[in-house]
Amino acid sequence: MDRRRVLGLGAAAGIAALMPGRVMAASDPVPVLTNWTKLTLQLVRHTATYSPPVAARAFGYLGVTGYEAVAACDGALTSLAGQLNGLAPLPRPGDGAHDAAMVLQAALSAGTAHFFANTGPSGQRAMATMRRKLDEQVTAGLPEDVAARSRALGLAIATHICGWADGDGGAVIGNMGFPESYAAPADPAAWVPTSLVRQQQAPLLPDWGTVRPFAMPAGNTCSLPPPPAYSEDPASAFYAEAMEVYTATKALTPEQNLIARFWSDDPMLSSTPPGHWIFVANDLITRRQLPLAASVDVMARLGVAMADAFIGCWQAKTTYNLLRPVTYINRVIDPAWKPLLNTPPFPEYPSGHSTVSGAAATVLTAAFGDGYVYDDFTHEREGLDGRAYASFWDAANEAGISRLYGGIHFRAAIEQGLTQGRCIGAYAVALRTLA
Repeated sequence: MDRRRVLGLGAAAGIAALMPGRVMAASDPVPVLTNWTKLTLQLVRHTATYSPPVAARAFGYLGVTGYEAVAACDGALTSLAGQLNGLAPLPRPGDGAHDAAMVLQAALSAGTAHFFANTGPSGQRAMATMRRKLDEQVTAGLPEDVAARSRALGLAIATHICGWADGDGGAVIGNMGFPESYAAPADPAAWVPTSLVRQQQAPLLPDWGTVRPFAMPAGNTCSLPPPPAYSEDPASAFYAEAMEVYTATKALTPEQNLIARFWSDDPMLSSTPPGHWIFVANDLITRRQLPLAASVDVMARLGVAMADAFIGCWQAKTTYNLLRPVTYINRVIDPAWKPLLNTPPFPEYPSGHSTVSGAAATVLTAAFGDGYVYDDFTHEREGLDGRAYASFWDAANEAGISRLYGGIHFRAAIEQGLTQGRCIGAYAVALRTLA
C-alpha cells in the first residue's frame, strides 16, 4: 500500500493539504473523539496499574473502538476485522438512520469505562460527567429513535471489542504488574533491581512480550540483534557505551537537561510515553481541524502501533535481560554516580521510549508526510514550554537520545529501539481502511 495514501485522503500532500474548514455543530463527532482522548490521558496518569505497556494497550483498543464506530456509519471505510489478530466481524448497522456522533459517543464511553474500571472515585466521576455532557450534546435535536438505535450500535461495537481485548493475555494486572518473586540469574550482564522499593525487586511485566499483538504477527516479529557483549574491559564496546553515558551525564548542557525532562513521561506523573504521542496526535486533530475519518484512522493506527511496540520491546527486554547503566557504572566506573532520571524497574535493552517513538513516528509520517513541522505542547500544563520539531522523526530521535541524557539507556538500546519501532509501525501503516 502506498504509504502516502494511508488515510485515503490524498497522495503525497497527505492530510496537510486537505483541511478545509469544518462546520462545527453540537453533534460534530470529532469533539467526541478528542474529548474522550483528553480524559483518557488523565485517567492513565491517575490509575495506578497504568504503566507504559498497559497504557499503550488501552490506547490501542480505544483507537480501534473509535475507528470501528465511525466505519460502521461510513461506507468509504472498511473494518479492521480480519486484519487485526483475532478480531472477528463487528456488529453492523441495522435498518433505519444512525447518527455517527451518537455511535461514536456510545462506543467510546463504554470502552473507556471498561478499560478504566479500576480507576479511583475521581476518575469514575470524571467518566460519568463526560458521558453525561457528551450525551446531551450529541442527542440535541436528534430524533429519539435515531438516538436509541445509534446508542445500541455503539454499545454493541464496544462490547465486541472489549470481549476481544479480554482474551489477549494482558487484561489482568496483578501486584501493579510485578511478579511476587524473582530469582536473578547468576550472570554479571543480567538485570538487577535498581530501586529500594520492595515491590520493584522484580522486573515489571516480564510476560508482556507474550501478549497478543494487534497488527504484527507475533511479539518477536521485529526481533533485534543482541546488544554489545558484556565486558568490563576498558577496550570493549560495552565499556565504551557505558563511558558515553557516564561522560554525557556529567556534562549535560541546559538543553540536554531539558530534553531529558521533556521526554521523561514517568508513570503517575504523566500520561506515560505512549500518552505523549497520543497527546500530539489529538492536539493536531484539534488544531489542524482534521476530518472525522482521518482523525479516527490516525488514532487507530497510532494506538495499534504503540501497543505492538511495547509487546515487541518487552519480548526483547526479557530475551536479553540486560543490566542498566547505573548498575554497570557503579560497579565498574564510579560507585558514586547517579543518573539524572529514575531508572525504570525492568531490563535495559532495547529502549521502550525509542521503540514506541519509532513506531509512532512511522505511523504519523505515513499519515501527515515527511518533513511535517509541528509543535509539541504535551507538558505545557506542567510548566514546560512547547518544543518545535521539523518532523516526527526529529521528535522520535530526540525522545530516544533523551534516555541517554537521563542516564538510563546505552546508545545501542536507543538505536535498535528506533529500528524496532520502525519495523513494528509498518504493520499499522499497512492496515487497509478504505472500502
